[in-house]
Amino acid sequence: MKNNLLAFYFIVLISTLSHSQKRGSWGDQGNGTYINPIINADYSDPDVIRVGNKYYMICSEFHYMGMTIQESEDMVNWKIVGRIYNRLDFPAYDTFKRYAGGSWAPAIRFHDNKFWVYFCTINEGLFMSSSSTPQGPWSPLLLVKEVEKWEDPCPFWDDDGQAYLGHSVHGAGPIIIHKMSADGTKLLDEGKTVYTGPVAEGTKIYKRNNFYYISIPEGGVSEGWQTVLRSKNIYGPYEKKVVLETGSTPINGPHQGAIVDNPKGEWWFYHFQSAGALGRVLHLQPMFWHDDWPVIGVDIDRNGIGEPVAVWKKPDVDSNFPIVAPQSDDEFNSAELGLQWQWNHNPINANWSLTEKKEWFVLKAKKAANIMEAYNMLTQKIMGNNGEVTVQMDANQMISGQKAGLSCMSKMYNSIGVKNKNGQLYVYFEGKDKTSEEVLITKKIIYLKLKLDLVQQKNHFFYSFDNKNFKAIGPDFNAEFGYWKGSRVVLFSYNELNDGGSAAFNFFHYNYDGPK
Repeated sequence: MKNNLLAFYFIVLISTLSHSQKRGSWGDQGNGTYINPIINADYSDPDVIRVGNKYYMICSEFHYMGMTIQESEDMVNWKIVGRIYNRLDFPAYDTFKRYAGGSWAPAIRFHDNKFWVYFCTINEGLFMSSSSTPQGPWSPLLLVKEVEKWEDPCPFWDDDGQAYLGHSVHGAGPIIIHKMSADGTKLLDEGKTVYTGPVAEGTKIYKRNNFYYISIPEGGVSEGWQTVLRSKNIYGPYEKKVVLETGSTPINGPHQGAIVDNPKGEWWFYHFQSAGALGRVLHLQPMFWHDDWPVIGVDIDRNGIGEPVAVWKKPDVDSNFPIVAPQSDDEFNSAELGLQWQWNHNPINANWSLTEKKEWFVLKAKKAANIMEAYNMLTQKIMGNNGEVTVQMDANQMISGQKAGLSCMSKMYNSIGVKNKNGQLYVYFEGKDKTSEEVLITKKIIYLKLKLDLVQQKNHFFYSFDNKNFKAIGPDFNAEFGYWKGSRVVLFSYNELNDGGSAAFNFFHYNYDGPK
């Protein structure tokens, strides 16, 4: 079996790479294979389940509002279909005091004909929401346990109906299991520690052939590996096996994810890879069972532990499904924002509109000292290492002190925009630790462009008045990982002097280096 897998891996690698320049540098290649990552974007701490013939995924979103749910029919191509919550109703999320807070490593399960999602925030506690459909409506977030410094929870309903919840604690480890009420709304005891390991976190609980399995990442985000524990008793004692590691591959820290089967009897493992400014990107690994242990990837270096594959045959499904990736473009011509958009902290809903100016997204400015404290920053994930974002902006309703435009932001920020200074308009560049630049303008309709090259870190802003002839502004800048998230593309509007003024965006167009 190992020899056959290894041979297949190299055959597929050679044949697919010969097509990769035509077909895309990641994801579905259109020839029956895929290239990892299957989504080259910040889908960190993924959890995936199958319900019937469809697959559903959630990920950590931290301080971004709110958590989305993704759907796939073939395990490779994904689209966003719902949002689980829109805000976290705690004052700190209204005032930009929860960077790196919010949802950490959530879990999704399907039980009693409902979808269940659990996650912890480091400061507030353990939350749950449920829905009969992935599109929602999702129930209001329930604070199951008010507690600090829990992380990475996972529910489990046993064959007899008894419910459990596993989790780790801040700093990663130990792994603790609690009894939980069958309705998933409360914990019934103080929990029992079942495992202590090196940076053990990301608990996922499964049952197969009368074994309880706890799948956990260990060793840290960039350097870690995937461990699986098994026992005949949910409280242990547990045997341990390392099932996936970097090995001889360039895929650092392959871990933290989900074990999923398909109706054809195949098994697969989803995990992330830490990819610098892009964030933590989504990989899919082949998996099978041997002696009731999962075997993940291919053991290229022959040390008994699987290693991640770069290229593989797509999962066996009954149909050919379209090649897609999570949404990115938005024409702002519908009644709601696209599901791909996430607010930085809680939004002030009275200060944005999709109806005030027909087929435009209007952002009213609140007073803020700088962009990191700007209300109603609308963000989405960067897709792939190379891309180009273009927006059209109307500055007619901007007032003195106001800034609005397009930014690339994590802990670091770099922005292009228009500012109103004493009644005059300027297109400007500013960046943290960068020299600012501004140009006086007379036209109030402007096109702003961000060109991204995260490999060479030659990211740059441009502007135009006709969407054809663009002028560069500012220097090249680095995008960076920060607050546990990759860099984001951001629309913003704020005022350094007082509340007031608005900016309107007509479209958001994003072309990038992967399947769309």
